[in-house]
Amino acid sequence: MTFLTEPFALEFVQRALIGGALVAVLCGVVGTWVVARGMAFLGEALGHGMLPGVALATVLGLPVLLGAGISATVMSLGIGALQRRARLSYDISIGLLFVAMLAAGVIVISHSGSFATDATAILFGDILAVSAADLVLLGWATGIGLAVAAAAHRPLVALALDARVAAVLGLGPRLAQAVLVGLVTLTVVASYRAVGSLLVVGLLIAPAVAASRWTSRLPSTMALASVFGVASVAIGLVLSWHAGTAAGASIALTAVAAAGASWLARVALTARTARTRSGSAVARA
Repeated sequence: MTFLTEPFALEFVQRALIGGALVAVLCGVVGTWVVARGMAFLGEALGHGMLPGVALATVLGLPVLLGAGISATVMSLGIGALQRRARLSYDISIGLLFVAMLAAGVIVISHSGSFATDATAILFGDILAVSAADLVLLGWATGIGLAVAAAAHRPLVALALDARVAAVLGLGPRLAQAVLVGLVTLTVVASYRAVGSLLVVGLLIAPAVAASRWTSRLPSTMALASVFGVASVAIGLVLSWHAGTAAGASIALTAVAAAGASWLARVALTARTARTRSGSAVARA
């Protein structure tokens, strides 16, 4: 047990665990919708889309979170505008803005010679540096995200099943889509401090994929995805502590490994159940 509990004797690791758990719960709920809608690329694109705003905020001495929020919001609105005005498909709209925002961020960074370390923290996070103020922010973001997801549950379910049916039923698929994009934006912006803009996608997607193997209802998937996410945070921190690896990357890799293990366990259980039923049928015959 000492192997598992030793890291959490330190206060900064405790804060990392709490912050990571808040991120995991928010990602578990929002990620379930992302997986249901096949929008995994959006989370990755928004992670890159924050880069120019964060870079400009850092250079100008403004709050980094403000720059990240503005940049991600601009990208989210831009995706919707390209779909409506330019009649481009969803993935093409994301791809164009993905490249444009990433290029703009790199250009800003290239003009600031002292920005390399900050860029690394943005991309890969520093969960061990999470402060008490960060925990308050993550708490608010998680609370708001859960409240919005609960309030928009019916339109989001209809959107996940069939947008055309949602429109016929008057459930506002366009508004539901905007809410979902907003939830992904909130999750990525609020979480990048803990696990980085690139690695947040691991907690956004992998726990939801792992949970979907064992549940048939969305609320159950969200709950189980949150459990998988929190467990990934705890295990990732322990592995990072003892192996001397980057904490954020260790957490993301643990989450992806959990998704793979969940798939293998489900396949094995299904095969075993099939053999049992086949044996029972032969015995009865």
